[in-house]
Amino acid sequence: YLGTLILTDSDSFQDVVVTIERPTYHKPFLGGFKNQITGVEFHNAGSQTIPKKRPDKGIQLFCRETQTVFEKNKAQQTRNTTSTQMTKIGLYVSNMTDKLISPGKYLTAEEYHKHRLEAVIVLQKYFRRWHAINVVQNLREEKRLRLAWEAQEELWRKKEKEERLRREHERRLNPKTKDDFELLYNALELWRQEETERIDRTLTGAERKAAFCGLLEQEAQLIASIGRHKLNADEENQHKAILHFLAKCAQPKRWKAYDGKVTEMDTQYTLRARELLEIYRSISMNDIPKDERIDVLLTLRHTVKEHECKLTQEIVELIDREVDLMSRQVKECNLEGLRKRICTLFLQYIKTPKFNPEVARILKVPPDPLKLYKNVNFCHSCENYLPSSEFPVPANSHTIGRCRLCCKLDNEARRREAFLKYKLILENLRKFEADYQDDAKIVFLIQHQDLQYMIENIWDSQSALSACSDLYDLVMVRWDKQHEWSPWNTILLTKDEADAHLKLCNLEKAYEAAFIHRIKRKHIRAKNYFAQIPAMASFLHRSDNQANAN
Repeated sequence: YLGTLILTDSDSFQDVVVTIERPTYHKPFLGGFKNQITGVEFHNAGSQTIPKKRPDKGIQLFCRETQTVFEKNKAQQTRNTTSTQMTKIGLYVSNMTDKLISPGKYLTAEEYHKHRLEAVIVLQKYFRRWHAINVVQNLREEKRLRLAWEAQEELWRKKEKEERLRREHERRLNPKTKDDFELLYNALELWRQEETERIDRTLTGAERKAAFCGLLEQEAQLIASIGRHKLNADEENQHKAILHFLAKCAQPKRWKAYDGKVTEMDTQYTLRARELLEIYRSISMNDIPKDERIDVLLTLRHTVKEHECKLTQEIVELIDREVDLMSRQVKECNLEGLRKRICTLFLQYIKTPKFNPEVARILKVPPDPLKLYKNVNFCHSCENYLPSSEFPVPANSHTIGRCRLCCKLDNEARRREAFLKYKLILENLRKFEADYQDDAKIVFLIQHQDLQYMIENIWDSQSALSACSDLYDLVMVRWDKQHEWSPWNTILLTKDEADAHLKLCNLEKAYEAAFIHRIKRKHIRAKNYFAQIPAMASFLHRSDNQANAN
Protein backbone atom coordinates (compact mmCIF):
# COMPACT_ATOMS: atom_id res chain seq x y z
CA TYR A 1 0.00 0.00 0.00
CA LEU A 2 1.14 3.55 -0.73
CA GLY A 3 -0.02 6.79 0.83
CA THR A 4 -0.40 9.76 -1.46
CA LEU A 5 -1.25 13.42 -0.72
CA ILE A 6 -3.67 14.98 -3.20
CA LEU A 7 -4.26 18.75 -3.40
CA THR A 8 -7.99 19.30 -3.11
CA ASP A 9 -8.25 23.09 -2.58
CA SER A 10 -5.81 25.93 -2.59
CA ASP A 11 -4.58 25.18 0.94
CA SER A 12 -5.88 21.70 1.84
CA PHE A 13 -4.49 18.25 1.09
CA GLN A 14 -6.09 14.80 1.36
CA ASP A 15 -4.29 11.59 2.16
CA VAL A 16 -5.36 8.81 -0.26
CA VAL A 17 -4.35 5.20 0.02
CA VAL A 18 -3.39 3.61 -3.34
CA THR A 19 -3.42 -0.17 -3.61
CA ILE A 20 -0.98 -1.73 -6.07
CA GLU A 21 -1.74 -5.21 -7.27
CA ARG A 22 1.17 -7.23 -8.57
CA PRO A 23 0.31 -9.01 -11.77
CA THR A 24 0.29 -12.76 -11.65
CA TYR A 25 1.01 -13.10 -15.36
CA HIS A 26 3.75 -11.95 -17.75
CA LYS A 27 2.85 -8.65 -19.34
CA PRO A 28 3.00 -8.93 -23.18
CA PHE A 29 5.40 -6.66 -25.07
CA LEU A 30 3.40 -4.16 -27.06
CA GLY A 31 6.32 -2.19 -28.49
CA GLY A 32 8.15 0.90 -27.31
CA PHE A 33 11.35 2.87 -27.77
CA LYS A 34 14.76 3.26 -26.21
CA ASN A 35 16.71 6.38 -25.26
CA GLN A 36 20.02 6.16 -27.13
CA ILE A 37 21.83 8.41 -24.62
CA THR A 38 20.67 7.00 -21.22
CA GLY A 39 19.77 3.50 -22.41
CA VAL A 40 16.36 3.59 -20.66
CA GLU A 41 13.61 1.57 -22.35
CA PHE A 42 10.03 2.86 -22.49
CA HIS A 43 7.37 0.25 -23.24
CA ASN A 44 3.91 0.93 -24.48
CA ALA A 45 1.31 0.57 -21.71
CA GLY A 46 -0.98 -2.40 -21.69
CA SER A 47 -4.28 -3.13 -20.04
CA GLN A 48 -4.07 -3.70 -16.29
CA THR A 49 -7.26 -5.75 -16.25
CA ILE A 50 -6.75 -9.28 -14.96
CA PRO A 51 -7.33 -11.68 -17.85
CA LYS A 52 -10.40 -13.78 -17.71
CA LYS A 53 -9.79 -17.27 -16.44
CA ARG A 54 -10.92 -20.23 -18.44
CA PRO A 55 -13.70 -22.25 -16.89
CA ASP A 56 -12.68 -25.44 -15.13
CA LYS A 57 -13.89 -28.46 -17.13
CA GLY A 58 -12.92 -30.99 -14.49
CA ILE A 59 -10.21 -32.49 -16.67
CA GLN A 60 -6.56 -32.21 -15.78
CA LEU A 61 -4.62 -30.77 -18.73
CA PHE A 62 -0.89 -30.94 -19.34
CA CYS A 63 1.23 -28.83 -21.58
CA ARG A 64 3.60 -30.28 -24.17
CA GLU A 65 6.68 -29.64 -22.08
CA THR A 66 5.49 -31.84 -19.24
CA GLN A 67 4.59 -34.65 -21.62
CA THR A 68 7.91 -34.75 -23.49
CA VAL A 69 10.58 -37.14 -22.24
CA PHE A 70 14.22 -36.31 -22.92
CA GLU A 71 16.36 -39.44 -23.16
CA LYS A 72 20.14 -39.59 -23.07
CA ASN A 73 22.35 -42.62 -23.66
CA LYS A 74 25.85 -42.82 -22.27
CA ALA A 75 28.18 -45.82 -22.48
CA GLN A 76 30.15 -46.79 -19.36
CA GLN A 77 32.91 -49.35 -18.75
CA THR A 78 32.63 -51.32 -15.52
CA ARG A 79 35.69 -52.40 -13.65
CA ASN A 80 36.95 -56.00 -13.95
CA THR A 81 39.39 -57.08 -11.27
CA THR A 82 41.89 -59.85 -12.24
CA SER A 83 44.83 -61.52 -10.53
CA THR A 84 47.90 -63.59 -11.45
CA GLN A 85 49.57 -66.47 -9.67
CA MET A 86 53.00 -68.09 -9.96
CA THR A 87 54.95 -70.96 -8.50
CA LYS A 88 56.24 -70.51 -4.94
CA ILE A 89 57.07 -72.58 -1.94
CA GLY A 90 54.13 -74.72 -1.22
CA LEU A 91 52.42 -74.06 -4.58
CA TYR A 92 53.04 -75.56 -7.99
CA VAL A 93 51.65 -74.00 -11.14
CA SER A 94 52.03 -75.90 -14.42
CA ASN A 95 53.79 -74.06 -17.30
CA MET A 96 52.83 -76.51 -20.08
CA THR A 97 50.52 -74.01 -21.76
CA ASP A 98 52.78 -70.96 -21.37
CA LYS A 99 54.24 -69.26 -24.43
CA LEU A 100 57.76 -67.91 -24.62
CA ILE A 101 57.87 -64.40 -26.03
CA SER A 102 61.18 -62.85 -26.96
CA PRO A 103 61.55 -59.14 -27.72
CA GLY A 104 62.32 -58.10 -31.32
CA LYS A 105 64.62 -55.43 -32.65
CA TYR A 106 63.92 -52.06 -31.15
CA LEU A 107 62.85 -49.44 -33.72
CA THR A 108 63.79 -45.88 -32.87
CA ALA A 109 61.72 -42.87 -33.88
CA GLU A 110 64.40 -41.75 -36.34
CA GLU A 111 64.41 -45.14 -38.04
CA TYR A 112 60.61 -45.18 -38.14
CA HIS A 113 60.40 -41.78 -39.83
CA LYS A 114 63.18 -42.75 -42.24
CA HIS A 115 61.21 -45.85 -43.27
CA ARG A 116 58.07 -43.78 -43.77
CA LEU A 117 60.01 -41.27 -45.88
CA GLU A 118 61.37 -44.03 -48.12
CA ALA A 119 57.85 -45.36 -48.59
CA VAL A 120 56.57 -41.85 -49.47
CA ILE A 121 59.40 -41.42 -52.01
CA VAL A 122 58.43 -44.69 -53.69
CA LEU A 123 54.81 -43.53 -53.90
CA GLN A 124 55.92 -40.18 -55.31
CA LYS A 125 58.01 -41.91 -57.98
CA TYR A 126 55.07 -43.97 -59.22
CA PHE A 127 52.71 -40.98 -59.07
CA ARG A 128 55.14 -38.73 -60.95
CA ARG A 129 55.65 -41.42 -63.56
CA TRP A 130 51.88 -41.71 -64.03
CA HIS A 131 51.52 -37.92 -64.17
CA ALA A 132 54.41 -37.58 -66.65
CA ILE A 133 52.85 -40.23 -68.91
CA ASN A 134 49.55 -38.32 -68.91
CA VAL A 135 51.29 -35.01 -69.62
CA VAL A 136 53.24 -36.51 -72.52
CA GLN A 137 50.08 -38.08 -73.93
CA ASN A 138 48.22 -34.76 -73.68
CA LEU A 139 51.11 -32.94 -75.34
CA ARG A 140 51.25 -35.55 -78.07
CA GLU A 141 47.49 -35.20 -78.64
CA GLU A 142 47.72 -31.40 -78.68
CA LYS A 143 50.61 -31.61 -81.14
CA ARG A 144 48.61 -33.93 -83.38
CA LEU A 145 45.59 -31.62 -83.28
CA ARG A 146 47.81 -28.59 -83.90
CA LEU A 147 49.52 -30.22 -86.89
CA ALA A 148 46.15 -31.31 -88.25
CA TRP A 149 44.80 -27.76 -87.82
CA GLU A 150 47.87 -26.26 -89.49
CA ALA A 151 47.59 -28.72 -92.36
CA GLN A 152 43.90 -27.87 -92.73
CA GLU A 153 44.64 -24.15 -92.61
CA GLU A 154 47.41 -24.54 -95.16
CA LEU A 155 45.08 -26.55 -97.41
CA TRP A 156 42.38 -23.91 -96.96
CA ARG A 157 44.83 -21.11 -97.83
CA LYS A 158 46.04 -23.04 -100.85
CA LYS A 159 42.47 -23.60 -102.04
CA GLU A 160 41.62 -19.96 -101.41
CA LYS A 161 44.65 -18.82 -103.38
CA GLU A 162 43.82 -21.20 -106.22
CA GLU A 163 40.23 -19.99 -106.21
CA ARG A 164 41.40 -16.37 -106.24
CA LEU A 165 43.76 -17.06 -109.14
CA ARG A 166 40.98 -18.88 -110.95
CA ARG A 167 38.63 -15.94 -110.44
CA GLU A 168 41.28 -13.51 -111.66
CA HIS A 169 41.89 -15.69 -114.71
CA GLU A 170 38.14 -15.86 -115.34
CA ARG A 171 37.83 -12.10 -114.91
CA ARG A 172 40.61 -11.54 -117.42
CA LEU A 173 39.05 -13.93 -119.92
CA ASN A 174 35.51 -12.57 -119.51
CA PRO A 175 35.80 -9.02 -118.13
CA LYS A 176 32.53 -7.40 -117.10
CA THR A 177 33.18 -4.73 -114.49
CA LYS A 178 35.54 -1.76 -114.27
CA ASP A 179 37.81 -3.64 -111.89
CA ASP A 180 38.03 -6.53 -114.37
CA PHE A 181 39.23 -4.25 -117.15
CA GLU A 182 41.59 -2.58 -114.69
CA LEU A 183 43.19 -5.96 -113.99
CA LEU A 184 43.30 -6.66 -117.71
CA TYR A 185 45.12 -3.42 -118.51
CA ASN A 186 47.50 -4.04 -115.60
CA ALA A 187 48.31 -7.51 -116.97
CA LEU A 188 48.87 -5.95 -120.40
CA GLU A 189 51.30 -3.43 -118.89
CA LEU A 190 53.22 -6.16 -117.03
CA TRP A 191 53.47 -8.17 -120.25
CA ARG A 192 54.70 -5.10 -122.16
CA GLN A 193 57.37 -4.37 -119.54
CA GLU A 194 58.58 -7.99 -119.59
CA GLU A 195 58.79 -7.98 -123.38
CA THR A 196 60.61 -4.63 -123.33
CA GLU A 197 63.17 -5.95 -120.87
CA ARG A 198 63.65 -9.11 -122.92
CA ILE A 199 64.16 -7.13 -126.13
CA ASP A 200 66.63 -4.73 -124.44
CA ARG A 201 68.52 -7.67 -122.99
CA THR A 202 68.77 -9.86 -126.07
CA LEU A 203 68.60 -7.61 -129.17
CA THR A 204 70.47 -4.57 -130.46
CA GLY A 205 70.43 -2.26 -133.46
CA ALA A 206 67.91 -2.77 -136.25
CA GLU A 207 66.63 -6.03 -134.77
CA ARG A 208 65.79 -4.20 -131.55
CA LYS A 209 63.84 -1.51 -133.43
CA ALA A 210 61.97 -4.14 -135.43
CA ALA A 211 61.12 -6.04 -132.24
CA PHE A 212 59.80 -2.84 -130.67
CA CYS A 213 57.64 -2.19 -133.73
CA GLY A 214 56.24 -5.71 -133.54
CA LEU A 215 55.62 -5.26 -129.80
CA LEU A 216 53.78 -1.99 -130.44
CA GLU A 217 51.61 -3.66 -133.08
CA GLN A 218 50.77 -6.55 -130.73
CA GLU A 219 49.94 -4.09 -127.97
CA ALA A 220 47.62 -2.17 -130.30
CA GLN A 221 45.83 -5.40 -131.29
CA LEU A 222 45.41 -6.38 -127.64
CA ILE A 223 44.06 -2.94 -126.76
CA ALA A 224 41.58 -3.18 -129.65
CA SER A 225 40.47 -6.61 -128.44
CA ILE A 226 40.02 -5.27 -124.92
CA GLY A 227 38.00 -2.38 -126.35
CA ARG A 228 35.63 -4.79 -128.14
CA HIS A 229 35.13 -6.74 -124.92
CA LYS A 230 34.51 -3.47 -123.15
CA LEU A 231 31.78 -2.43 -125.58
CA ASN A 232 29.97 -5.75 -125.13
CA ALA A 233 30.34 -5.59 -121.35
CA ASP A 234 29.10 -1.97 -121.25
CA GLU A 235 26.02 -2.90 -123.25
CA GLU A 236 25.26 -5.85 -120.97
CA ASN A 237 25.92 -3.83 -117.81
CA GLN A 238 23.76 -1.00 -119.06
CA HIS A 239 20.84 -3.37 -119.63
CA LYS A 240 21.30 -4.85 -116.13
CA ALA A 241 21.50 -1.37 -114.61
CA ILE A 242 18.26 -0.34 -116.32
CA LEU A 243 16.44 -3.42 -115.05
CA HIS A 244 17.82 -2.87 -111.56
CA PHE A 245 16.68 0.76 -111.67
CA LEU A 246 13.18 -0.19 -112.77
CA ALA A 247 12.98 -3.00 -110.18
CA LYS A 248 13.94 -0.52 -107.49
CA CYS A 249 11.10 1.75 -108.55
CA ALA A 250 8.64 -1.16 -108.44
CA GLN A 251 9.56 -2.29 -104.93
CA PRO A 252 6.74 -2.02 -102.38
CA LYS A 253 7.01 0.16 -99.30
CA ARG A 254 8.58 -1.70 -96.38
CA TRP A 255 8.80 -0.93 -92.68
CA LYS A 256 9.72 -2.96 -89.62
CA ALA A 257 7.26 -3.33 -86.77
CA TYR A 258 8.08 -3.45 -83.06
CA ASP A 259 7.92 -7.27 -83.07
CA GLY A 260 10.51 -7.54 -85.86
CA LYS A 261 8.06 -8.42 -88.64
CA VAL A 262 8.43 -6.61 -91.98
CA THR A 263 5.29 -5.16 -93.48
CA GLU A 264 5.00 -4.46 -97.21
CA MET A 265 2.51 -2.17 -98.89
CA ASP A 266 1.91 -1.45 -102.57
CA THR A 267 0.78 2.01 -103.60
CA GLN A 268 -0.74 3.09 -106.89
CA TYR A 269 2.66 4.48 -107.91
CA THR A 270 4.55 1.22 -107.20
CA LEU A 271 1.91 -0.75 -109.09
CA ARG A 272 2.29 1.63 -112.03
CA ALA A 273 6.09 1.22 -111.91
CA ARG A 274 5.75 -2.58 -111.79
CA GLU A 275 3.46 -2.54 -114.83
CA LEU A 276 5.95 -0.44 -116.79
CA LEU A 277 8.80 -2.75 -115.70
CA GLU A 278 7.02 -5.81 -117.07
CA ILE A 279 6.32 -4.05 -120.37
CA TYR A 280 9.95 -2.92 -120.72
CA ARG A 281 11.23 -6.42 -119.93
CA SER A 282 8.95 -7.86 -122.61
CA ILE A 283 9.90 -5.18 -125.16
CA SER A 284 13.65 -5.75 -124.65
CA MET A 285 13.44 -9.53 -125.07
CA ASN A 286 14.81 -11.08 -128.24
CA ASP A 287 13.92 -14.26 -130.14
CA ILE A 288 10.25 -14.31 -129.20
CA PRO A 289 7.48 -15.43 -131.59
CA LYS A 290 5.92 -12.87 -133.89
CA ASP A 291 2.44 -13.14 -132.33
CA GLU A 292 3.78 -12.49 -128.83
CA ARG A 293 5.82 -9.56 -130.12
CA ILE A 294 2.72 -8.00 -131.68
CA ASP A 295 0.74 -8.46 -128.43
CA VAL A 296 3.55 -6.75 -126.47
CA LEU A 297 3.63 -3.85 -128.94
CA LEU A 298 -0.14 -3.41 -128.72
CA THR A 299 0.05 -3.39 -124.91
CA LEU A 300 2.78 -0.80 -125.08
CA ARG A 301 0.74 1.29 -127.53
CA HIS A 302 -2.28 1.18 -125.26
CA THR A 303 -0.15 2.20 -122.25
CA VAL A 304 1.59 5.20 -123.80
CA LYS A 305 -1.60 6.52 -125.44
CA GLU A 306 -2.90 7.36 -121.97
CA HIS A 307 -0.81 10.56 -122.21
CA GLU A 308 -0.74 12.74 -125.27
CA CYS A 309 2.63 14.39 -125.95
CA LYS A 310 5.37 14.45 -128.56
CA LEU A 311 7.23 11.54 -126.93
CA THR A 312 4.19 9.23 -126.88
CA GLN A 313 3.29 10.15 -130.45
CA GLU A 314 6.79 9.19 -131.60
CA ILE A 315 6.57 5.87 -129.73
CA VAL A 316 3.18 5.10 -131.31
CA GLU A 317 4.55 5.88 -134.78
CA LEU A 318 7.52 3.53 -134.25
CA ILE A 319 5.22 0.78 -132.98
CA ASP A 320 2.99 1.10 -136.05
CA ARG A 321 6.08 1.04 -138.27
CA GLU A 322 7.41 -2.16 -136.69
CA VAL A 323 4.02 -3.88 -136.92
CA ASP A 324 3.80 -2.89 -140.60
CA LEU A 325 7.30 -4.16 -141.32
CA MET A 326 6.62 -7.44 -139.52
CA SER A 327 3.47 -7.91 -141.63
CA ARG A 328 5.68 -7.46 -144.71
CA GLN A 329 7.89 -10.37 -143.54
CA VAL A 330 10.97 -8.20 -142.94
CA LYS A 331 13.86 -10.09 -141.32
CA GLU A 332 14.42 -9.57 -137.62
CA CYS A 333 18.04 -8.59 -138.13
CA ASN A 334 16.82 -5.54 -140.06
CA LEU A 335 14.47 -4.57 -137.21
CA GLU A 336 17.11 -4.41 -134.46
CA GLY A 337 17.72 -0.67 -134.84
CA LEU A 338 14.01 0.10 -134.77
CA ARG A 339 13.47 -2.06 -131.68
CA LYS A 340 16.37 -0.43 -129.84
CA ARG A 341 14.91 2.97 -130.65
CA ILE A 342 11.53 1.89 -129.23
CA CYS A 343 13.23 0.63 -126.04
CA THR A 344 15.18 3.87 -125.69
CA LEU A 345 12.10 6.07 -126.09
CA PHE A 346 10.04 3.91 -123.76
CA LEU A 347 12.82 4.10 -121.14
CA GLN A 348 12.71 7.87 -121.50
CA TYR A 349 8.93 7.63 -121.00
CA ILE A 350 9.43 5.58 -117.81
CA LYS A 351 12.00 8.04 -116.41
CA THR A 352 9.54 10.92 -116.74
CA PRO A 353 7.96 11.61 -113.29
CA LYS A 354 4.76 12.80 -114.97
CA PHE A 355 4.16 9.31 -116.40
CA ASN A 356 5.86 7.33 -113.58
CA PRO A 357 5.65 9.28 -110.28
CA GLU A 358 7.66 6.69 -108.33
CA VAL A 359 10.79 7.39 -110.37
CA ALA A 360 11.09 10.91 -108.96
CA ARG A 361 12.63 9.75 -105.66
CA ILE A 362 15.32 7.64 -107.38
CA LEU A 363 16.47 9.88 -110.24
CA LYS A 364 19.94 11.34 -109.72
CA VAL A 365 19.00 14.47 -111.62
CA PRO A 366 16.42 16.47 -109.62
CA PRO A 367 13.36 17.68 -111.49
CA ASP A 368 14.17 21.27 -110.52
CA PRO A 369 17.17 22.47 -112.61
CA LEU A 370 18.04 25.15 -110.04
CA LYS A 371 19.21 22.46 -107.61
CA LEU A 372 21.93 21.40 -110.05
CA TYR A 373 23.94 24.58 -109.59
CA LYS A 374 24.64 23.83 -105.93
CA ASN A 375 26.38 20.49 -106.51
CA VAL A 376 28.00 20.65 -109.97
CA ASN A 377 31.71 20.95 -110.81
CA PHE A 378 33.57 21.45 -114.06
CA CYS A 379 36.05 18.84 -115.31
CA HIS A 380 38.91 20.59 -117.14
CA SER A 381 39.88 17.37 -118.91
CA CYS A 382 36.65 16.38 -120.64
CA GLU A 383 35.11 19.88 -120.21
CA ASN A 384 31.84 18.55 -118.80
CA TYR A 385 29.78 19.71 -115.86
CA LEU A 386 29.27 16.75 -113.52
CA PRO A 387 27.96 16.22 -109.97
CA SER A 388 30.54 16.17 -107.20
CA SER A 389 30.09 12.42 -106.70
CA GLU A 390 31.77 11.86 -110.09
CA PHE A 391 35.08 13.34 -108.89
CA PRO A 392 37.52 11.17 -106.89
CA VAL A 393 38.95 13.58 -104.33
CA PRO A 394 41.87 12.19 -102.26
CA ALA A 395 42.38 13.41 -98.71
CA ASN A 396 45.44 15.49 -99.69
CA SER A 397 43.77 17.16 -102.68
CA HIS A 398 43.30 20.95 -102.73
CA THR A 399 41.30 21.13 -105.98
CA ILE A 400 38.54 19.11 -107.62
CA GLY A 401 40.74 17.85 -110.48
CA ARG A 402 39.52 15.45 -113.12
CA CYS A 403 36.41 13.30 -113.08
CA ARG A 404 36.44 9.54 -112.56
CA LEU A 405 36.10 8.75 -116.26
CA CYS A 406 39.09 10.94 -117.19
CA CYS A 407 41.20 9.41 -114.40
CA LYS A 408 40.27 5.94 -115.60
CA LEU A 409 41.17 6.76 -119.22
CA ASP A 410 44.48 8.28 -118.13
CA ASN A 411 45.29 5.18 -116.08
CA GLU A 412 44.44 2.86 -119.00
CA ALA A 413 46.57 4.90 -121.41
CA ARG A 414 49.65 5.52 -119.23
CA ARG A 415 50.21 3.89 -115.86
CA ARG A 416 47.74 0.99 -116.11
CA GLU A 417 47.72 0.39 -112.35
CA ALA A 418 45.31 -2.01 -110.63
CA PHE A 419 43.71 -0.59 -107.47
CA LEU A 420 41.57 -3.64 -106.67
CA LYS A 421 43.86 -4.83 -103.84
CA TYR A 422 43.78 -1.44 -102.13
CA LYS A 423 40.03 -1.18 -102.58
CA LEU A 424 39.58 -4.57 -100.90
CA ILE A 425 41.79 -3.52 -97.97
CA LEU A 426 39.84 -0.27 -97.58
CA GLU A 427 36.51 -2.12 -97.77
CA ASN A 428 37.56 -4.59 -95.07
CA LEU A 429 38.86 -1.73 -92.91
CA ARG A 430 35.55 0.11 -93.13
CA LYS A 431 33.67 -3.07 -92.19
CA PHE A 432 35.89 -3.53 -89.13
CA GLU A 433 35.34 0.08 -88.05
CA ALA A 434 31.58 -0.18 -88.55
CA ASP A 435 31.48 -3.21 -86.23
CA TYR A 436 33.00 -1.15 -83.38
CA GLN A 437 29.98 1.21 -83.47
CA ASP A 438 31.96 4.07 -81.90
CA ASP A 439 31.15 6.74 -84.52
CA ALA A 440 34.42 6.41 -86.47
CA LYS A 441 34.81 9.11 -89.13
CA ILE A 442 38.40 9.21 -90.40
CA VAL A 443 38.22 5.86 -92.18
CA PHE A 444 35.36 7.14 -94.36
CA LEU A 445 37.35 10.24 -95.37
CA ILE A 446 40.28 8.15 -96.60
CA GLN A 447 40.23 7.14 -100.30
CA HIS A 448 42.04 4.20 -101.87
CA GLN A 449 44.74 6.58 -103.22
CA ASP A 450 45.57 7.63 -99.64
CA LEU A 451 45.60 4.00 -98.51
CA GLN A 452 47.90 3.12 -101.40
CA TYR A 453 50.35 5.83 -100.33
CA MET A 454 50.32 4.57 -96.73
CA ILE A 455 50.87 0.93 -97.72
CA GLU A 456 53.59 1.58 -100.29
CA ASN A 457 55.53 4.46 -98.71
CA ILE A 458 55.02 4.05 -94.97
CA TRP A 459 54.49 0.30 -94.46
CA ASP A 460 56.61 -0.86 -97.45
CA SER A 461 53.78 -3.11 -98.74
CA GLN A 462 54.46 -5.81 -96.15
CA SER A 463 53.28 -7.00 -92.77
CA ALA A 464 54.87 -5.31 -89.76
CA LEU A 465 55.38 -8.69 -88.05
CA SER A 466 56.02 -11.37 -90.67
CA ALA A 467 57.00 -9.16 -93.65
CA CYS A 468 54.36 -10.92 -95.80
CA SER A 469 53.98 -8.98 -99.06
CA ASP A 470 50.80 -10.60 -100.44
CA LEU A 471 48.35 -7.71 -100.45
CA TYR A 472 45.38 -10.06 -100.75
CA ASP A 473 46.27 -11.49 -97.31
CA LEU A 474 47.01 -8.13 -95.63
CA VAL A 475 44.57 -6.05 -93.61
CA MET A 476 44.79 -2.78 -91.70
CA VAL A 477 43.52 -2.72 -88.12
CA ARG A 478 43.75 -0.44 -85.13
CA TRP A 479 47.05 -0.29 -83.26
CA ASP A 480 45.24 0.70 -80.05
CA LYS A 481 41.74 -0.73 -80.22
CA GLN A 482 40.48 1.69 -77.56
CA HIS A 483 40.68 4.61 -80.04
CA GLU A 484 39.20 4.94 -83.51
CA TRP A 485 41.26 4.04 -86.58
CA SER A 486 43.44 6.74 -88.10
CA PRO A 487 46.65 6.81 -90.18
CA TRP A 488 48.52 7.38 -86.89
CA ASN A 489 46.67 4.57 -85.05
CA THR A 490 47.00 1.62 -87.42
CA ILE A 491 49.15 -1.38 -88.24
CA LEU A 492 49.44 -3.52 -91.39
CA LEU A 493 49.22 -7.26 -90.62
CA THR A 494 48.06 -10.51 -92.14
CA LYS A 495 44.57 -11.72 -91.33
CA ASP A 496 45.75 -14.24 -88.70
CA GLU A 497 48.12 -11.72 -87.14
CA ALA A 498 45.35 -9.12 -87.02
CA ASP A 499 43.03 -11.52 -85.17
CA ALA A 500 45.75 -12.22 -82.59
CA HIS A 501 46.65 -8.51 -82.30
CA LEU A 502 43.06 -7.45 -81.56
CA LYS A 503 42.90 -9.93 -78.66
CA LEU A 504 45.82 -8.24 -76.84
CA CYS A 505 45.04 -6.15 -73.76
CA ASN A 506 48.47 -4.61 -73.09
CA LEU A 507 50.64 -3.76 -76.09
CA GLU A 508 53.69 -2.87 -73.97
CA LYS A 509 53.79 -6.36 -72.46
CA ALA A 510 53.01 -8.18 -75.72
CA TYR A 511 55.59 -6.47 -77.98
CA GLU A 512 59.20 -5.53 -77.50
CA ALA A 513 60.21 -1.91 -77.01
CA ALA A 514 62.13 -1.83 -80.32
CA PHE A 515 59.08 -3.02 -82.27
CA ILE A 516 56.81 -0.47 -80.57
CA HIS A 517 59.33 2.28 -81.32
CA ARG A 518 59.39 1.28 -85.01
CA ILE A 519 55.58 1.39 -85.20
CA LYS A 520 55.50 4.79 -83.49
CA ARG A 521 57.94 6.15 -86.09
CA LYS A 522 55.62 5.03 -88.87
CA HIS A 523 52.72 6.73 -87.09
CA ILE A 524 54.72 9.97 -86.92
CA ARG A 525 55.43 9.78 -90.68
CA ALA A 526 51.71 9.28 -91.39
CA LYS A 527 50.79 12.16 -89.08
CA ASN A 528 53.25 14.48 -90.81
CA TYR A 529 51.85 13.54 -94.23
CA PHE A 530 48.17 13.96 -93.30
CA ALA A 531 48.80 17.11 -91.21
CA GLN A 532 48.80 19.08 -94.48
CA ILE A 533 45.14 18.21 -95.04
CA PRO A 534 42.67 20.74 -93.57
CA ALA A 535 40.00 18.08 -92.98
CA MET A 536 42.41 16.08 -90.80
CA ALA A 537 43.50 18.99 -88.61
CA SER A 538 40.66 18.63 -86.09
CA PHE A 539 41.25 14.89 -85.77
CA LEU A 540 44.97 15.47 -85.23
CA HIS A 541 44.30 17.97 -82.42
CA ARG A 542 41.82 15.61 -80.83
CA SER A 543 44.25 12.66 -80.92
CA ASP A 544 47.01 14.86 -79.42
CA ASN A 545 44.70 15.88 -76.58
CA GLN A 546 43.83 12.24 -75.90
CA ALA A 547 47.52 11.31 -75.85
CA ASN A 548 48.30 14.13 -73.40
CA ALA A 549 45.40 13.08 -71.17
CA ASN A 550 46.62 9.48 -71.13
